[in-house]
Amino acid sequence: MIDSLVTFVISMSGGSAALGIVLFTLAVRLLLLPLNVRQSRSMKIRRRLAPKLRELQKRHARNPERLAKETSALFAKEGTSPFAGFLPMLGQFPFMWLMFRVATHPTALAGQTLFGAPLGQQVAGVVANFGLVSAPVLVFAVVIALVAVVAWFSARNIEVTEDQPEWLKRLLPWLPYGSVLATLVLPLAAGLYLLVSMAWATTERAVLASRPL
Repeated sequence: MIDSLVTFVISMSGGSAALGIVLFTLAVRLLLLPLNVRQSRSMKIRRRLAPKLRELQKRHARNPERLAKETSALFAKEGTSPFAGFLPMLGQFPFMWLMFRVATHPTALAGQTLFGAPLGQQVAGVVANFGLVSAPVLVFAVVIALVAVVAWFSARNIEVTEDQPEWLKRLLPWLPYGSVLATLVLPLAAGLYLLVSMAWATTERAVLASRPL
């Protein structure tokens, strides 16, 4: 299945795997847009209800069942549920896995390059084959730098709610930088996928955050 999908993606992009990865990533992100819109709305509702949620937690701290019931009722008035923000996130995983498999396919990427840099190789392999000072290494360095820039913008725009644990508030701004580390150890094709996907997600998050409920 993955072989057929990769072959189809490359053929639809004129034989260029790099362009195919970009177009396929954009297509899947567009397909996921309704889920992300719903998730953004749920986050806004949760942030608006934060004071009432804290009040319920104090009032029913010794009665978890009553707390769960009152919390569900509070969200029901808004036409949502406490788990509405997580369901779209879970729904994205199969698509993200599929995109990752396309970007790291071991055979279909053979001979495919991005400005001379092999898409199927990691940065260590590129350095070993072409030398530290070479055009392919420069291409990899540019992709890594762009991923780092997008991660910085993403970290600045991460939504943190008052009801989240303190450890989670501290961890969330650092999560986007995990993509930089991933780009250092994964094939160039995966780095390209991460760059396009993160750039879309960061822009999408900023646009949705500015929209009213």
